[in-house]
Amino acid sequence: MRARIYKPARNAMTSGMAKTRSWVLDYAPATSRDVDPLMGWTSSDDMQSQVRLRFSSKEAALDYAEAHGIDAVVIEPRSRKQNIRPGGYAENFSTDRRTVWTH
Repeated sequence: MRARIYKPARNAMTSGMAKTRSWVLDYAPATSRDVDPLMGWTSSDDMQSQVRLRFSSKEAALDYAEAHGIDAVVIEPRSRKQNIRPGGYAENFSTDRRTVWTH
């Protein structure tokens, strides 16, 4: 059985960082997905592809994989650059602005 351990990225639709603090263990699909000819739905016989385990640390995920004989690949997260501009959004409504703010 093969799996990957990674830290999920944030949702592109929000600026929040919810559900990105934990490490996730996902199993690789053992079989390919099939398309139902009548309805067009995608299905699979592989039940492991539905399992997603969350861990508080990378070491805990690796320990779990070792204890259960899972061949796991760790994908290290990339750090992202902070997007903080001086003044921020509140600067638009500051009372001591030097320029006139208008629509």
